[in-house]
Amino acid sequence: MTTSTVGIDDLAVYIPQIYLPIEQLAQARDLNYGKLSKGLGLLEMALADADEDAATMAANAVLDLMHKNDLEPAQIGRIYLGTESALDGAKPTATYVLDMLKDHFADAYGPNCFLHCDVVDLTFACIGGVDALQNSLEWAAAKPDRIGIVVASDEAKYEMNSPGEYTQGAGAVAMLVKQSPRLLAIDPDFGVATRPAHDFFKPQRKVSKREIIEEVIALLPDVSAEDFNLDQLEAKLGEGLEVKGVLDCNETSLSLHKITPVFDGPYSNQAYQARIREALIDYRRRTGKEAGTLLEDFSFLVFHLPYAFQARRMFSEIYMEELRANGTWGEFVMRNRLSVPCADDYEDREEYITKCAEFLRMVTKTEDYRQFVQDRIAPGEWASSRVGNLYAGSVFLSLMSSLEAALDLDRDIAGESYCFFAYGSGSKSKVFAAEVQAGWREVVEAFGLRNRLDHRESIDYATYEALHRGNLTKNVATHDQGGFFLAHVHEDRDETEGARHYGYAASGVLA
Repeated sequence: MTTSTVGIDDLAVYIPQIYLPIEQLAQARDLNYGKLSKGLGLLEMALADADEDAATMAANAVLDLMHKNDLEPAQIGRIYLGTESALDGAKPTATYVLDMLKDHFADAYGPNCFLHCDVVDLTFACIGGVDALQNSLEWAAAKPDRIGIVVASDEAKYEMNSPGEYTQGAGAVAMLVKQSPRLLAIDPDFGVATRPAHDFFKPQRKVSKREIIEEVIALLPDVSAEDFNLDQLEAKLGEGLEVKGVLDCNETSLSLHKITPVFDGPYSNQAYQARIREALIDYRRRTGKEAGTLLEDFSFLVFHLPYAFQARRMFSEIYMEELRANGTWGEFVMRNRLSVPCADDYEDREEYITKCAEFLRMVTKTEDYRQFVQDRIAPGEWASSRVGNLYAGSVFLSLMSSLEAALDLDRDIAGESYCFFAYGSGSKSKVFAAEVQAGWREVVEAFGLRNRLDHRESIDYATYEALHRGNLTKNVATHDQGGFFLAHVHEDRDETEGARHYGYAASGVLA
């Protein structure tokens, strides 16, 4: 790998103060907890509290990063946000982050202290944070005095009782990007693979006024749609130009945006597996690396983790291809007494494909593969097990998890290399590499990731459901850790409808 002088100097994480033990969700949904915990690696689910959103989590992570590095507002040239939990269809969520930071630093640096800071949202499902990072690396490389912050912030929320519910999570990771970084120097060559797909998305859902009226009538006791002249009622709504309410507006249909996605789990896994493989091929093309060198070149592999054990389940095909390319496949098969399916032995192609899938599962159960996972992938999994999916922040949480694991083992990893496999539904993958710098240990010692996770509050299922439904207006957490919070959303139907206002409370001060 060509050593780059640009990279990540430091990271900071914000994880909400409350979590739901996955065992409680399993009991409520009559799910096999052993399958969730041992099969998928799910233990705890971080949850955004009542006054938290993507903006507050991002602002808290950025503030921590600035304080750790004694940064002044004027030093920050940009704050680029990767998120798929945007709060508005036009106004970037990053502007809310900037507003909170501006108010926080105003007394010390003036009300215009962030006036010349560039901010923007980058959205491509779970890969938006990597897109923001790549863009900021190129910007920082152009001049030696440029300092930028990349932050990935998301609330991964699914419909209750859906197949994705147990993978939920929330939090933000902020990164300090500059030249001559203390932590990771990142190679400028990024492999990329993009194919339009509908594996996971959050569409603008349209519903007619008539459908809303019919649904409301159906919920009322002792009445039916036949009791009303729906044609006349529908025509009356919005017949003038004046907008008098949600239904009495100019449009025939209403657009609804929900934070919960439309998704196809098996299809999304297929897209994930295909895109990371295609991006790896492109990475090799750009860097000149040969197939078969991946297992030798990188000490750690870091992935986007929709659930903690996703990578170990998805990587087996690439692992097999690498062994074939480096000439050790035959030895691997013999040592593990595997029977490789042959297409000529099956008249039915579907049966052959099924056998190949079964064979890949057998590969993951071999001692060789288990040891590979333990050494290269597992260090990046433990935090995901305790947090859940962070969408855009997931791959960076995995990075922090891996680095802190090396610190805990007192392993000197200076000079060793990471390979990143990022993925975003829709769908796109990026593969890139980084080298650990000599000053990594001092930086990682200040992460405190495990300590943060150890000092959260567990909640019960009933509280989780009330929070999920949006029935709670006050925070669930009883221990006030301070930080930014959502104070008010303007509800009057005027020029400021929907405007969000935030506040800050020091630790121990109730908002």
